[in-house]
Amino acid sequence: MGRRRRGTVVPAPDVDEDRWIEVDGLHKVYRSRRSEPTHALSDIELFVRRGEFVSVVGPSGCGKTTLLKILAGIVPRSEGTVRVAGREVTGPLPEVGMVFQAATLLPWRTIVQNVMVPVEVQKLDTRVYRERAERLLGLVGLDGFAGKYPHELSGGMQQRAGICRALVHDPAVLLMDEPFGALDALTREHMNVELLRIWRESGQTVVFVTHSIPEAVLLSDRVVVLSPRPGRVAEIVDIDLPRPRALSVMTSHRAGAHVERIRAHFDAHAGTDS
Repeated sequence: MGRRRRGTVVPAPDVDEDRWIEVDGLHKVYRSRRSEPTHALSDIELFVRRGEFVSVVGPSGCGKTTLLKILAGIVPRSEGTVRVAGREVTGPLPEVGMVFQAATLLPWRTIVQNVMVPVEVQKLDTRVYRERAERLLGLVGLDGFAGKYPHELSGGMQQRAGICRALVHDPAVLLMDEPFGALDALTREHMNVELLRIWRESGQTVVFVTHSIPEAVLLSDRVVVLSPRPGRVAEIVDIDLPRPRALSVMTSHRAGAHVERIRAHFDAHAGTDS
């Protein structure tokens, strides 16, 4: 796929690159004093290879975002084991970058200053990473906007800046929680193509949550299908479409077959986009 680099993170000794992300026997139960416990995830088994692009789809409320937050160390697991680059996830890891549903840029900071937030939080060399931030902005077509403020950018441009922010500290894994869900259809398609290019250039391992089955098929090496709550792995579908991919690949019979196979897991009320 012509990747140039795969991150500078130092993995744990003897980590298996076929298990760069490892989820074993994962359960998540939310408990409340005012209501019955909510079993969000049940017995999740998942392994993601280094440099792989994996999407997660499923009906609304099945635990997709919960799974992503557990991988990010934002939400604690109830049972099971979760490792990234061979390191057990017990809290937020510097090896992980995350892109949220909204760009959540700080309005009082310029775009490049927003991109630099992880560098400042982790107390990295700002001079070295400022250069990297500017290179990333160039990579996503924002090289002329480093000094602009968020309100001066469109929604799609803000999301590109959010991707740069997640990548600036060179994480081993990039987690993306429906990052294009609020964009119009044309901008979303453009961002899908841009994301494929960024991924090919950076070589990051990506786990991408989406409600759109066609989007998952377009982007992914594999698609993880979760069942209704409590979310379980119903199927993992290998996407054998050639890379690099353009939007036109979705008109192929093979792409359509993948979409229909995944859609068959859900009825008309499952809450998954067509």
